[in-house]
Amino acid sequence: MNFAPEETRVYEALKELGIHWDRHEHPPVFTVEEAEKHWTEVQGAHCKNLFLRNKKGNHHYLVVLESSKLADLRQLNRLLDEDRLSFASPERLRRLLGLDPGSVSPFGLLNDANREVAVVVDQDLRLAKTVNFHPNVNTATVGISTVDFERFLASRKNRVLYFPFP
Repeated sequence: MNFAPEETRVYEALKELGIHWDRHEHPPVFTVEEAEKHWTEVQGAHCKNLFLRNKKGNHHYLVVLESSKLADLRQLNRLLDEDRLSFASPERLRRLLGLDPGSVSPFGLLNDANREVAVVVDQDLRLAKTVNFHPNVNTATVGISTVDFERFLASRKNRVLYFPFP
């Protein structure tokens, strides 16, 4: 199969780490609500990924949580000891993670050579057997084991924090 270069890079990185993945192709989706229609046959925890910045724009966070949960930005402000968090611009997303809106994924960390993005993960995801993400494009969903997800994160050497999300 022919994949977009950004997707191919994800599979190459996973293969290099010895990580098995399952790929599920679907039409382009830009929101969790759109993606849910295509998840009926996909096992595991479905994740949403938010790319945030602080008020000064000098700290960036990739927040990974189960798709049905809400990210309370005020609570995150307190937990991270930050000033006001807000969604980062598409330009920042492209510059730091090499991604476009609708394709936000932990696999974008492959493009964060300077380790500028901290990752905030919903601690409940550790209870899932499998987690699902876009492979840096919004036309597919890739499932990997949670243990392998943690191995992938460790391989990137970005700061990773686990917090509870209600």
